[in-house]
Amino acid sequence: MTGWMPTAIEIQALRLSLWVSMWAVACSLPLGIAIAWLLARCEFPGKTLLDGFVHLPLVLPPVVIGYLLLVLLGRRGMIGEWLHGNFGITLAFNWKGAALAAGTMAFPLLVRALRLSLEGVDPRLEVAARTLGAGPLRVFFTITLPLMTPGIIAGLLLAFARSLGEFGATITFVSNIAGETQTLPLALYTLTQVPDGESGALRLCLISIGIAMAAVVASEMVSRWYARRLKGVLREAR
Repeated sequence: MTGWMPTAIEIQALRLSLWVSMWAVACSLPLGIAIAWLLARCEFPGKTLLDGFVHLPLVLPPVVIGYLLLVLLGRRGMIGEWLHGNFGITLAFNWKGAALAAGTMAFPLLVRALRLSLEGVDPRLEVAARTLGAGPLRVFFTITLPLMTPGIIAGLLLAFARSLGEFGATITFVSNIAGETQTLPLALYTLTQVPDGESGALRLCLISIGIAMAAVVASEMVSRWYARRLKGVLREAR
């Protein structure tokens, strides 16, 4: 059984992956809600272009996304050089950049889940709240946001699972540095390149599958539970 116990390096990669994925989805959520609201509730020139831009990470090779992040946000990138010179912020080759790369790749899944949930909210409820004197922000935070909670939960868990499995953009933007940027997929890749690394690679593979499956199942269960609870509350209100 000892052969199935993760090593210190594997545990470190797992912890870093969980940390990176948590920050990736937490920082993506506010922007994701804003973009989803724009796409679901507003009509404006360039809406189709914005929708396509948001979903680009789904169709572009992850290495392309990583290279673009490096060009823009690397130490000598167009934005990265300014951030480093004025604020001392460096994103390339550290865990913050890994979180950014993971968040970028998971962002389309988050926005899609949020948008579908928002489109399912009856606009008449929002109109009714406004006629009773509630302002736009109050309507959003007391009516719209609670009603789209199942989509938020589903989007967060799916984005978390996607962030956990991110490889191409991460290794291109922040490299594969043990203890700093070596997330679970990168550690697995490293183990496949060294002699006698098969058992470690298999362990990390099974761990990745288990976490991803748990996230997907939890997303479905929590969404269904909240939807049933919300329906019960609405029936009581009537």
